[in-house]
Amino acid sequence: MSENGETKLTRTKRKWAEEGRFLTGDVATGHTAGRERLPPGQHLVKDWPVLDLGVEPEVPLDRWRLEITGFARNRTTLGWAAFTALPQHDLITDIHCVTTWSRYDNPWRGVLTRDLLALAEPMAEAEAGFVLLESADGYTTNLPLDDFAAADAVLATHWNGAPLTREHGGPMRLVVPHLYFWKSAKWLTRIEFIGRDRAGFWERNGYHMRGDPWAEERYSD
Repeated sequence: MSENGETKLTRTKRKWAEEGRFLTGDVATGHTAGRERLPPGQHLVKDWPVLDLGVEPEVPLDRWRLEITGFARNRTTLGWAAFTALPQHDLITDIHCVTTWSRYDNPWRGVLTRDLLALAEPMAEAEAGFVLLESADGYTTNLPLDDFAAADAVLATHWNGAPLTREHGGPMRLVVPHLYFWKSAKWLTRIEFIGRDRAGFWERNGYHMRGDPWAEERYSD
């Protein structure tokens, strides 16, 4: 805590507000405002289907690490204790999978991506305009920095009041509700801030580089 009582996270967020970065608009609802809640081509499910690359890695908490690399002023590696010591938040979001299912009102708990960004301090957008995410199973996916910084994007450790199960990406996964769910990497272990967009696993195999469900950005042109 500094002399004026502000934490580093608070100071960084205040600086973002002054610069108009990340904090403008209601991102949690802005992507559905004026639109149907269910994106086109989707159907509702009550269960939570499991999709992965065929490997569900087991990541013990005493060996869990999250690397922050690339164009960030504070490149670091967090262990589980350091990660869970960051501010914790509860939120409820919908999720939409490119395989056409959607699930409403999912309760999450975890670290907001904005709090991680305040810790990492990505460099000016001319250098750090995107993130490349890597998972314990070797999976990768890419995101524009503004999408990663959405108000309702969370590095989730809990779902529906319980720790995330291994099959759903536990102990920690990303959740970016306003994009198709393949962008919400399971078993996340590395966040790289990059200057130019770089395709991840599904993007190299024909999926769209961004993945907006309301625009049906399922596949590349």
